[in-house]
Amino acid sequence: MSELSGLKALVTGGASGIGRATADLLAERGADVAVLDLDPTAVGEPLRGYKADVSDDVSVRAAVAAAAEDLGGLDILVNNAGIGAVGTVEDNDDELWQWVLDVNVVGMVRTTRAALPHLRASAHAAVVNTCSIAATAGLQQRALYSASKGAVLSLTLAMAADHVREGIRVNCVNPGTADTPWVGRLLDQAADPTAERAALNARQPMGRLVSAEEVAAAIVYLASPAAASVTGTALAVDGGMQGLRLRPEAR
Repeated sequence: MSELSGLKALVTGGASGIGRATADLLAERGADVAVLDLDPTAVGEPLRGYKADVSDDVSVRAAVAAAAEDLGGLDILVNNAGIGAVGTVEDNDDELWQWVLDVNVVGMVRTTRAALPHLRASAHAAVVNTCSIAATAGLQQRALYSASKGAVLSLTLAMAADHVREGIRVNCVNPGTADTPWVGRLLDQAADPTAERAALNARQPMGRLVSAEEVAAAIVYLASPAAASVTGTALAVDGGMQGLRLRPEAR
């Protein structure tokens, strides 16, 4: 498939998990893809890797400029880089709150701000932000993470309104719990990782975790010309977690 042939894409946090699956799928569909990551050596051809820390504006501006120059422009930006946090409002101190909000929210601002001049020059400009089911559903032990993703959802809508008349579409995806390295690390920290995984599977009506590839497919759709009339939308990829209310199974 080559429906993205000729398009230039940039994916932050693209060396692993959802970001890597997205970068790979964009390339498979014909796009020329650059990845911004703390460890760009983790990606190889056909992807182009650039070292960047989304919490550092100088780093972001330099990496975006280099990627746009090497790609010959920029049509698609996927704001995927982010970090997690576990706990209630009592459990995380101010320093952690500031760090997570800085990476998950302001990090998207920094990357988009650096990319906007290139996106404005594109005939097909699209931004897709990786949000979360945590933005729309109350999850236990996720106060800080949920607050950051709630901000991402609001930011997506505001960006869509600000840039629609410039021909730039902005959307987000809301994954449920995805089977990624980050979730794997959380499970490793649990007292009973097997029981914790079973609980996460059961929390989603489909009875399993979402795969990184399934989330990537939604991101690539929103970034593609097939979604040319879609902007200001949050697309849930959550196994029915947000919208479905199932009765308990009969025993």
